[in-house]
Amino acid sequence: MRKKNNADTTDVFTRRAIIVGGIQGALLAVLGGRLAWLQIAQGEKYKTLSDQNRVNIKMLAPSRGEIVDKFGVPLALNNRNFRVVIIREQSKNIEKSLEQLQNIINIDERKIKKAIKEISKTAKFVPVEVKDNLTWDEVAKIEVNMPDLSGLEIEVGERRSYPLSNATAHLIGYVGAVNETELLKDKSLGLPGIKIGKNAIEKQYDLLLRGKAGNAKMEVNVLGREVRELEREERQGGQRVVLSVDAPLQKLMQDRLNQERSASAVVMDVKTGGVFALASSPSFDPHAFIDGISADRWEALLSDPANPLTNKAISGQYPPGSTFKMVTALAGLEAGVISPDRHVFCPGHFELGKARFHCWKKEGHGSVNVVSALEESCDVFFYKVSREMGIDKIAQMSRRLGLGSKLDFDLPEERPGLIPDVEWKKSYMGEPWHPGETIVASIGQGYMLATPLQLAVMTSRLVNGGLAVKPWLMMDHAHSQATWPSMNLNQTHLAMVLDGMNRVVNGERGTAKGSKIKDITMAMGGKTGTAQVRRITMQQRAAGVKNKDLPWKHRHHALFVGYAPVHDPIYACAVVVEHGVSGSGAAAPLAKYLLEETQKRNPAGRTAKPLISEELSLLKNPALKE
Repeated sequence: MRKKNNADTTDVFTRRAIIVGGIQGALLAVLGGRLAWLQIAQGEKYKTLSDQNRVNIKMLAPSRGEIVDKFGVPLALNNRNFRVVIIREQSKNIEKSLEQLQNIINIDERKIKKAIKEISKTAKFVPVEVKDNLTWDEVAKIEVNMPDLSGLEIEVGERRSYPLSNATAHLIGYVGAVNETELLKDKSLGLPGIKIGKNAIEKQYDLLLRGKAGNAKMEVNVLGREVRELEREERQGGQRVVLSVDAPLQKLMQDRLNQERSASAVVMDVKTGGVFALASSPSFDPHAFIDGISADRWEALLSDPANPLTNKAISGQYPPGSTFKMVTALAGLEAGVISPDRHVFCPGHFELGKARFHCWKKEGHGSVNVVSALEESCDVFFYKVSREMGIDKIAQMSRRLGLGSKLDFDLPEERPGLIPDVEWKKSYMGEPWHPGETIVASIGQGYMLATPLQLAVMTSRLVNGGLAVKPWLMMDHAHSQATWPSMNLNQTHLAMVLDGMNRVVNGERGTAKGSKIKDITMAMGGKTGTAQVRRITMQQRAAGVKNKDLPWKHRHHALFVGYAPVHDPIYACAVVVEHGVSGSGAAAPLAKYLLEETQKRNPAGRTAKPLISEELSLLKNPALKE
């Protein structure tokens, strides 16, 4: 029995030994295979890491896309920019490296503190900008001393530039440094030199313009010098954004507006909706914001009563004044309270109960119809017809013509204006609508507010045959192929309104006859407007005080909406001169200049149909049509 048990024990031991040996052999095979893999297949890689060499991941900032006008003229581009950066993992002592750098080139202490703060929040392999826009002399000094500047290196990047400077500041906008909230959304925005759009086109199309960052794995020696590039993921540059703008016309418009204390203007294509020029004055230098504007300069811009930071062409909301009378006229024609042969007698005022509403012409206009009321801008005619149809019909026509809401425009700063009606006042003010409020609304006063862009769109819809055109800036397939729906306006009614607008400029009694374009083939039509800012008191009126005698900020705004050429409209224009006193005196001459120059440049690329003899005679003497 014992012999048998000993044999069994020996057999068990032998099996266990074989199993353990097999496991050990397998482990040795795995270790051997791994060793062979590291020495043979991966030998070159780890050879690179030997002798205190290392591989760094270098992030590659993408090139920001250019912004150009419709003819390819640059509106925003990138210039080469040398900057010095610091990489935390390559610096033995960050503070010492920065102190040594300050001994070599002049760096503001605030930039040093900012760099140290950024380093604490940034991955150790990501470069942090210390100073950019280095001169050649500064680059040379840093390169000579590079062996002593642990963790510091020179990078060649890009710096945003705006060739037309203040002429496109409100239109193109500017780029600026990334804030903490923006960085949380996209870590690649922490790369040195990265700027993002802060307003206008730069902000609206920032994602398109920004592109996508890349990276490169770099072999770096013990001194922090890059030895070679091992691997690269290419960056993707931002897209090129092409706008409908005509750069020379934009510059011309801004230069002309700069002659006013505060003004804005828009020129657009009445059929396609493309905006050729849009400007606001005073403007500002967009380059001042790229590196962060100084507190003193920022405060000066904010405290300027002319609001240079505001794009008044899309954000300025003004009572449209008499430029609104075409809306009231169309609403009255559609409602049937105005007909071609209806005349209203204007004695210089209109009475409603105990209230008296004055016409701008103290002695009155006598008997006028809708065409002559537009030509001479008779207030009483519109007081009377508005009283008969009510505010809601006026409001409905206003909205059809593009007033009272945003137009889905490319600039994010666009504001909606305001078109009041019975329901609006009840909802927002908790009060009923009063008949007298309809009277003042009929001539674009009271609660009425519109932007210059909206007034240009209103004009375009009136003169293009009643198409619901919308304005746009970015040229793409959708815009170039857009067909605008008809608003189903009565063409006879539109013709009457356009006849009145023609006579405003080309008629014997027109309020803007002093701004008539002499070249008949380029003749413009339009409508003057004066928006009341503050009423002259009875005491001031008795003392002979006129609006032009008031302090600048209390004077009326001057407005004009126009189109050209009269016989075949292509361009619409809206001009607002803040506190310019009168539309005929300040805004109409400015619009004349802009429409004349626009037609000379012809950015729409279209030529108006030739004048026929009947149209030629009418332009020479509009009274022939009576």
